Amino acid sequence: MMENKSLYKFIIWLGITCFLYVAVMFTYNYYNTYYAENTSFNEEKIYLYIPTGSGLDSLKKQISPFLNDSSTFFDAAYKTKYVLNIKAGKYEIKKGFSNKEIINSLKFNNIPVNVTFNNIERLENLASKVSNYIEADSLSLINSFNKELFLKTNNLKPESVFAIFLPNTYEFYWNTSADQFRDKMLNQYNLFWNSSRKKKADSLNLSPIQVSVLASIVQRETPKVDERPTISGVYFNRLKKRMKLQADPTVVYTIKKAKGFDKKIRRVLYKDLKIKSPYNTYLNGGLPPGPIYMSDFSSIESVLNMENNDYLFFVADVKRPGYHIFAKTYRQHNKNKRQYTSWLRKNNIRR
Repeated sequence: MMENKSLYKFIIWLGITCFLYVAVMFTYNYYNTYYAENTSFNEEKIYLYIPTGSGLDSLKKQISPFLNDSSTFFDAAYKTKYVLNIKAGKYEIKKGFSNKEIINSLKFNNIPVNVTFNNIERLENLASKVSNYIEADSLSLINSFNKELFLKTNNLKPESVFAIFLPNTYEFYWNTSADQFRDKMLNQYNLFWNSSRKKKADSLNLSPIQVSVLASIVQRETPKVDERPTISGVYFNRLKKRMKLQADPTVVYTIKKAKGFDKKIRRVLYKDLKIKSPYNTYLNGGLPPGPIYMSDFSSIESVLNMENNDYLFFVADVKRPGYHIFAKTYRQHNKNKRQYTSWLRKNNIRR
């Protein structure tokens, strides 16, 4: 009888022990899977970039180098069903994160990136710049900008589409596609061209695109923001009189378009004025077919709010670098030019 009682107690003790062991192991594994620290980098945080269309194999290559134990992470990822919905984007993982914290970040915290661009000469440079910020590469961006349906729908041409990109800082997600980037830029352009600005452009008999083209010339003509309304007035006077703009920046652009945009040009020569190109305003009347530079807001506003003057000519003022001397007559202009040509010879500037 005593033996049976002792055996019974032993069985109860063994059962309790096994239960406690299983409970402890379950709790340990659960904690280790979800709540234990599982990062293996020394920085305070790292950023993980998950490309569009990534699957499990791609995720393993991306995240495993930053984990102490990748097996517990993927165990948690399976159990939370994250592996069934891997999302592209830029994600922050902080030092000391647990698997649960990492998975929550990958699920819900796609971090926006700020895309900044300005002072850009052509569409290819813009695409290269933007591709440093978002997933889309420069080729896909260029192809998106030049899609025939997009251009036709928005009354644009390959030469003029550059005008819709207004220099500023914009917020995107890293996994933004080329088309998404382009469409957001078009939306920002349309927001900028509100009814007030359109009314001003109409009063000048210019379209918004033409305003941007003229603004790009003005911007390349002078870095001095306070002088841009005056130069805009000069160019507009020439347009009204059906005079050729004869803008040196368009000739510089023509040379670069033919010989490469890395070429440095400090002086326009007389032979350059004869280069055949739709951008050469010494040969062609009116405006070029597209912007020769990315027009900033001050340049566009300088055209819309140009100075009402009678000037038709201007030349660089050597006494005030960046500024110009203005003239109403060609005779006065030739007189003003002497100080500039003398300065060029004195400084041996030939190109």
